[in-house]
Parts: sequence; structure tokens; C-alpha cells
Amino acid sequence: MNTHWDQIRQILQKTVNPGLFQVWIAPLTAVLNGSKLCLKAPNEFVAIWVRDRLLDQIRQAAVAVLGKQVEVVVTADPVGEAGDAAVVAASAIAQAGIAGTVTGVSAAPSGSAIARPAPLPRGAVPACSPATGPRQLGLPLQSTDAPRSRPCWQFSFDDFVVGPSNQLAYAAARALCDKQLESDQVFLSSTPGLGKTHLLQAVGRNLCSYSNRQQVRVEYLTAEEFGRLWVQSLRSNEVERFKARFREGVDLLLLEDVHFFQGKEKMQDELLATMNALRNRGAKVILTSSFLPRELKDVDSTLASRICSGFLAVIEKPGFETRKRILEQKAKSFHVALPDKVTDLLAERINTDIRQLEACLQNLILKARLLNHKITLELACEVLSHYEPETPQYSMDRIIEFVCNAFELSPGELRSKSRQRQIVQARNAAYFLARKYTELSLQDIGDRFNRKHSTVIKGITNIEREMNLQTPVGRQLSRTVEMAKAYCRVGGR
Repeated sequence: MNTHWDQIRQILQKTVNPGLFQVWIAPLTAVLNGSKLCLKAPNEFVAIWVRDRLLDQIRQAAVAVLGKQVEVVVTADPVGEAGDAAVVAASAIAQAGIAGTVTGVSAAPSGSAIARPAPLPRGAVPACSPATGPRQLGLPLQSTDAPRSRPCWQFSFDDFVVGPSNQLAYAAARALCDKQLESDQVFLSSTPGLGKTHLLQAVGRNLCSYSNRQQVRVEYLTAEEFGRLWVQSLRSNEVERFKARFREGVDLLLLEDVHFFQGKEKMQDELLATMNALRNRGAKVILTSSFLPRELKDVDSTLASRICSGFLAVIEKPGFETRKRILEQKAKSFHVALPDKVTDLLAERINTDIRQLEACLQNLILKARLLNHKITLELACEVLSHYEPETPQYSMDRIIEFVCNAFELSPGELRSKSRQRQIVQARNAAYFLARKYTELSLQDIGDRFNRKHSTVIKGITNIEREMNLQTPVGRQLSRTVEMAKAYCRVGGR
């Protein structure tokens, strides 16, 4: 059941608000008894909240994983008053929308791709901290001599697909972990969704797992979170504690989206002082940004120099073959074998954002499971239409190619004088698509099929009538048109 529950949790982590997931889903344990999924919460407070507000989402995720309807039962497994108090405090903060700090380690930034959180032990509180002892969920900041737990790493080097576009960044991250990189600082730059967060977390996971130190002190947070904590320390007269935490109490600083500091002079001063202190202590620092250092505006020249002093690695947009391998690996993690045509279609159409590519694949798999369908080219086109922006121009050659594939005809049959029902429907579909998605005139369309423009008009009218009346033929043609949106655009491979 652990494997099934892990998969259900993965789905919920993508569909439920991150704060709700961490507070209410993370502490649950599960047992599958026939057609009944029994969930145990750490106390009655959590059990009631989950039953009232999250039961439908859990049930849908369970159907997607198990392939059948199950009854979801939530019961309490109390851990005592301390556990109740911790959960109540966590729920209050989650509902207030406050991103708290747990035992001195900031929560991982949101927006990552398919996550793999480790299951929590029975009776654990909903956080990445020990189940015993008090938890810090805000001010005052915890002192540096208090024990710290490690962040919940979602990614590793093992599930990072290496290609020409990201090979240098991957090599730099590995070299930093293996002490093969002369610099203790790395700057990763790329447009959103290409793997910066993945590599950042892989470094954190690797150093925490294989370091010769019993307790590696790690801070993993976004630049915005760093700035917010600094402002909180000013307001609560805890500046010295903030400095001790980030300058003296860190072996590894993982800081995302440093472009947030643009134009924030005081925050830049604090970051510079922190980086100087960490460098003097030999601590490792990895920074990420959607911009190159030279593209940052309103940044102090000394800080810009310090940022540029480390190793710079740029992640480019992955090529077609790399995107295919990413899809194949992600599908494998879901225990699914993708048809080659579906893999090619997704890799071809979504080529600028790996996070979006993975999300599209995940939704395709979930939709197939929920509907109990096989993953087909048609289903992939339906899901893809929600991710791919509309493109106003289409190639006539691509339209003909698509129609021939959809109706299992040859281009010669499509252009022939045959009046067979299937060929006529295919020809009319080609007319409709050409008229809607190309700049060709009716006469130009007719010339491609050796037909008069009046014949083209008649064919388009027949298609529109069938689709408007929602006849069986009309519904089939509607699905064909939707598939064509993803298949026929200009610029295909």
C-alpha cells in the first residue's frame, strides 16, 4: 500500500494547495483493505478537517492510481496534546497564508515539477521536523544552536535528464558536491521551467546524504523569503539572530530567484555581507535566476561582482531528443509506456518549458486512468490543447497529412474523384481546416484537390451542419478538428 499511497500523495501534491497539503495530507498514513482506503490522522482535529474538505480530492486521486472506486475512511490516531497543539498552530498559519519556517530551515520554493515526497512515519506532525519538541513557525527566529532538520528534497541527480542544453549546469552541480569544482559558488541561469530548482535540490539532497558531517546545516529558500525574514528580524529586534543564522550557521546556502533583490538596496547589503561571511568560512553557495548576472538591473556593483565571482552555468532550452527522454523517464515513474507517436507529439509541441511538458504528461496519464482509456494520439491532442497556445497559421501540407492519418487514406485518394462516404468526409474536413486555419482562398483550396470553389463551400457547409447538430458524424468531426489544432500548426518537426 505504501507505493500506492506515495502515488496518491504525488497527485494530491500537484492538485492541492501546497500549504493545505503540508498541513493536512502529509501527516496521513494509509492502509488499503479491499475496496476501502483507510487513512489515519495524527488526531481527531486533522481527521475531521480532512473528512470535511479534502475527501473528494483524495477519492479522485485514489481512483487515478488504483483504477477503481474506493471508499475513503479517515480516522484519528492521536499523538497527544503536543501533537494537537502543533497541528492547530500549523493550521492557523496555513489558513492565514503565512509561509512559516520549520526548525530553522525554510520551506522549499513552490512551483516544482512532479514531486516525490517521502512518506512520513506514523504519528508524525505535518512538517519536515522531528515529531517531538516545539516547532518554530514564525518569529522569533530560532537560535542557531538549536537542532535543525533537513528540507524535504523532491528531486535528485538520478532523475535529472542530461542533454546538450543542461550538461554544463549538471556537471557543475555534481562537481560542487564532489569537491571537484575550484569555486564554492555556482550561479545557475535559465528561463523558467528548465531545471534550476531540480539541480538546486539535487545538490542539497546529495550533500545532506553523503556528507561526512553528521548534521549538514542547510538553508534552502527563495530570495523573497530571505528578504521577508530579514524584514521580520528588523521589526522584532532579532537582527543579530538573523545574522548568526545565515552567516555563521550555514554550510550550504541554496538561494532561488536572486533577481528579486533588484532595486532593494538594504537587502542587497545584507545579502552581500552574508555571501562574504560564507565565503570566508568556506561554505557553499548556489544562486539561481531567470536572468544572467549582467542582465540584472539596479544591483550594487560590489554585489554584482560577488555574484559573478563564482562559476556561471546557463541552461538552454532542451532539444527534441532530450525532451523525448524526459517524457519517457517521467512516464516510467508513473509505470506507463507511452506510444512513440504520443511521445513525439508532446515533445514537438511543448518545447520551451519542461515544467509545462511534465504537467501535460501527468494530466494525460491521469485523464487516461480516470476514464479507463488507453493513451492514444487523440487523447494526447485533447490534453495538449489546454497547454499549447493557439497558432493562427497552419500549413496546408500538414493538414493533408493529418487528415490522411486520421481517416487512414493516401493523399492520392483524398484528391481523387471518388464519392465514397469516408473519402468525402475526409475531403470536407480538409476543406474546413484549410479555410479556418490558413490564409488560402476558396479557389486555392479547391485547386489543391482538383475541385471548384463551390464544391469547397458545399463541403464546409456540410461539416458545420453535422458539427452543429451533434450527430455521431458531427461529434467525430469535432474531435478531429480539436486534434488538428495540435497537429497541423506551422513549424512542426
